[in-house]
Amino acid sequence: MIELNRRKFLCASALAGSALASGLPRSAQAAETAAASADDRRPAEDQASAKDVTRRLADYVVSAKPSDLPAPVRKEAARTLLNWIGCAVGGSRHETVDIAIGALAPFSGPAQASVLGRSEKLDVLHAALMNGISSHIFDFDDTHLKTVIHPAGPVASALLALSEYRPVSGRDFLNALVLGIEVECRIGNSVYPAHYDIGWHITGTTGVFGAAAAAGKLLGLDTRQMVWALGLASTQPVGLREMFGTMTKSFHPGRAAQNGLTAAFLAAGNYTSSEQGLEARRGWANVLSTTHNFREITEKLGETYEISLNTYKPFACGIVTHPTIDACIQLRNEHQLLADQIDRIELKVHPLVLELTGKKTPQRGLEGKFSIYHTAAIAIVEGAAGEPQFSDRAVRDPVVVGLRDRVVATIDPAIHEEQVRVIVAMKDGRRFEKYIEHALGSVLHPMSDEQLEGKFSSLAQGILTRDRIRTLMDLCWTIEDQEDAAVLARTATV
Repeated sequence: MIELNRRKFLCASALAGSALASGLPRSAQAAETAAASADDRRPAEDQASAKDVTRRLADYVVSAKPSDLPAPVRKEAARTLLNWIGCAVGGSRHETVDIAIGALAPFSGPAQASVLGRSEKLDVLHAALMNGISSHIFDFDDTHLKTVIHPAGPVASALLALSEYRPVSGRDFLNALVLGIEVECRIGNSVYPAHYDIGWHITGTTGVFGAAAAAGKLLGLDTRQMVWALGLASTQPVGLREMFGTMTKSFHPGRAAQNGLTAAFLAAGNYTSSEQGLEARRGWANVLSTTHNFREITEKLGETYEISLNTYKPFACGIVTHPTIDACIQLRNEHQLLADQIDRIELKVHPLVLELTGKKTPQRGLEGKFSIYHTAAIAIVEGAAGEPQFSDRAVRDPVVVGLRDRVVATIDPAIHEEQVRVIVAMKDGRRFEKYIEHALGSVLHPMSDEQLEGKFSSLAQGILTRDRIRTLMDLCWTIEDQEDAAVLARTATV
């Protein structure tokens, strides 16, 4: 032990001397010294769990076969695919997508891949970007509630663009989708909530790993190349929570898809990276999060699947507002509530609700998606919370604004993230109350296949014909039987 301590002392002294000799300030010297012994201070169990995390994850992705997937996992993957394509087609005509294509199409390469719901074709990387943007612009896409990651956007956007460039069977496509979602959500599990609390948009920062792993699987990367792909992904984080309520939020999954696909292509060409991109002292987890648990990444790989915890939104807005919307719509329908009869609406919520959706006076539809005040008011006034309820028209409606100003939201320590208690106080003295433990669309109260198809149809209506909509939904359900996964893209364009 004495010899070991002496060795540490000499190592630290050498670092200090080196720092002084090179003119580093004492603060930098101290940081170097502390960093040098960080691994020694880490508990042995943590050191073991951190060892070769990137390589173990890469090895799993490379070796996983379609036949490994249990039937329920394959079914959930088809539901995920259906929901994602519906959201991408539905969002394809939003001005955000118009602007993005108008700005970047002049710099696109060959017309290799489709933008769903539109006629344009772009190069594979730009098509992945655009489909990621359109699938998230309504904030209507899937959610892994444990981490609030929107899993499909980065992964499916990269995969579908790649499938148009490099033919792949539906069976392999679905396997890659599951693997990509597994990678991004496990990495998300390892750093949530600290990483999110710092201000990173976790869909973008982890989605790049999912896109890289999924695309790398279809490109046939070996383990070392997959390690490089994950390393390249780790150096390309994208997404700040500051951007919520703006067009840039949807840029995050789009860029994650594009960056992940880039990482896979580079790795396929033997472009090297660190082989410890996730776990190294200056790797992704240590730089982007104050805490992490690497066991979340590697334990029970191939035994449990994060896609089994995926959920689908019945309402086109931030997931933490969904319990409130569910409660308000139920109260409205049960008691035939009208806005001018209501004195105030009291919400008891988890702190994260106000942190994420505390905008009291949204002026644009995109801002309304992150206003617990608007969501409560619009649910009462219109009895719905689809995309029309988060338009510029809706957030400026005088009746909605008037009721919104009478919504009071307070933090209740007893309320969990997925819960809410809503009290509607009427002007005549009556009070109606509703407690939501699991909102519609949650893991324990999931949307049915029929409800998902209804959502898909409503999003695609006016963009695709009724027959095309039906065909596209059937293709999602039967994707494993398709010889060419790109049939999805061909059917989803106009």
